[in-house]
Amino acid sequence: MGEDRRLKAVVTLAQGMAAAHTPRESWRAAALGACHALTGSFAALSVWERELGRLRVLVNVGDRAPDEDEFPEGEAYPVHQFPEITEFLHERWAGGGEPNAWVETADGPAAGPAGYCHQRVAALRRRGRGCCVVAPIVLHGRAWGELYVARRTGAPVFARSDADFATVLASVVAAGIAQTERLEEARRLAYTDALTGLANRRAVDVRLDEAVERHREEGTVVSLVVCDLNGLKRVNDTRGHAVGDRLLERFGSVLSLCGAMLPGTLAARLGGDEFCLLAVGPAADEVVRIADELCRRAAELELGEGVACGVASTEDPIGPVRSARRLFRLADAAQYRAKAVRAAKPVVAGREGPDDPVVRLADTPAPPAGERRRFRGRHDRPRS
Repeated sequence: MGEDRRLKAVVTLAQGMAAAHTPRESWRAAALGACHALTGSFAALSVWERELGRLRVLVNVGDRAPDEDEFPEGEAYPVHQFPEITEFLHERWAGGGEPNAWVETADGPAAGPAGYCHQRVAALRRRGRGCCVVAPIVLHGRAWGELYVARRTGAPVFARSDADFATVLASVVAAGIAQTERLEEARRLAYTDALTGLANRRAVDVRLDEAVERHREEGTVVSLVVCDLNGLKRVNDTRGHAVGDRLLERFGSVLSLCGAMLPGTLAARLGGDEFCLLAVGPAADEVVRIADELCRRAAELELGEGVACGVASTEDPIGPVRSARRLFRLADAAQYRAKAVRAAKPVVAGREGPDDPVVRLADTPAPPAGERRRFRGRHDRPRS
């Protein structure tokens, strides 16, 4: 491959990773770009999970074998089966060397102790590949993983110049991964409550809009549990805000635990003393059962005075739910009623007959300006 073509391939790889919106898209762009740049038939990107002592495959592209999924869930290999990566790290690189790629072939001699079949050689033979080039990916000064590109049996074997080029590609991939990680961290911070680590109101708005759209198109059950943590102001006034923050954190942990009992449920802090669970798919009765468990656990917290909890589900008789705002108003109205009557259990919208007071309250026009109570819309600020 000429220098101009290689330069173009590097630019294409970098642009592909820069255009990715998710880590998976970034991994796939890296593997595809490297596979094309090195005229390979197959490529994979793997991460070194030090704490587990294994290389975990993130993506496979190109001519995949029957046991190679594009985004494998459990394809991982013990690092001791690939001693060259640790030898490279602890001997060559630690001694001042650079992170160079290397080439292996299906016809090459087995490496390692007597009787030990080099895993890469064995994998090449098993999958009908003639050679591969492996390039360590170094991120933040330490090995992050590796880029692997292979060619079919009968294709020209990778040359030393290909290995040198793979080293360059690996550095471009490392830069792309670093950028993806920064973007992911920015997204995480944008959608995470800093105190509790739960999702924040912005995350709920996005997920709820998507969920209601699914409900309208597919009839998917969408349920919302809104909770108001009782006694926070008293704790803040008598014991200080540090203790109040501890109460918020502890309730956040309880909310997260209960949310985990419903697959795919989002646990969030809306702001101040208000929290919610957003469940997409589970039946309304299951959501109410978990809300009841949440009330019970909250009442047992050493600090605070339990929670006021309201539930609204599209599976209950609450009328058509055509917008996220209406479901929020219903759950909010149920929570408000729970607080007003000091209910120890959740109040559920639509379960008190044809003239359900919660539904009536939620559908009542907004009160005049200056009146204390108002229901939250997308741009309303939660009470503190």
